[in-house]
Amino acid sequence: MEPFNRVTGVAAPMMAANIDTDVIMPKQFLKGIDRNNLDRGVFFDQRFQTDGSPNPDFILNKPAWQGAQFLIVGPNFGCGSSREHAVWGLRQLGIRALIGTSFAGIFNDNCQRNGVLTLTLPTADIDQLAQAAGNPETNRIIVDLAQQQISMGENHLAFTVDELKKHMLLEGHDAISYTMQYQQEIREFEQRHFAAHPWLLTQD
Repeated sequence: MEPFNRVTGVAAPMMAANIDTDVIMPKQFLKGIDRNNLDRGVFFDQRFQTDGSPNPDFILNKPAWQGAQFLIVGPNFGCGSSREHAVWGLRQLGIRALIGTSFAGIFNDNCQRNGVLTLTLPTADIDQLAQAAGNPETNRIIVDLAQQQISMGENHLAFTVDELKKHMLLEGHDAISYTMQYQQEIREFEQRHFAAHPWLLTQD
């Protein structure tokens, strides 16, 4: 995965509560046998009109927010079904971090496993970020994971983050690559375990 250290980009506000995974990635985009082109499906019913043309009223289609890398979101973002496609699509669309007051549990875990940073901040901080993100003149922010700080011009917001989550994102690890760091220790454990319990290796 692409490491996340200090990322600068446009933030877009999407403050509706309970935006679920069916809104983020509608069911018709779950039919593929791979992860290709899922960026097309992200917020499909909001991003596009019935004739397939971009909806000019949707925030991510407006010139000042095109190519946004951060979303400032409402409470319980990512609720609903556990479809990982929602996170795959967000990442393909270029979203590096989601910042809100709360996230659905499985969705939050899927984000970590796929390199999308989720940050939970107090309501007052989210309101401040949403106000800045809603203004084309102030919608560019910096998220510094190493320093655990969000910068909006001269204003700075501190955040807390799980140490394992922070380490994996800084290093660009998914669950498999993180585990593979310990393959020598795993092999040594297997050798000791089977030496102490040789009957586990016997076959019928």
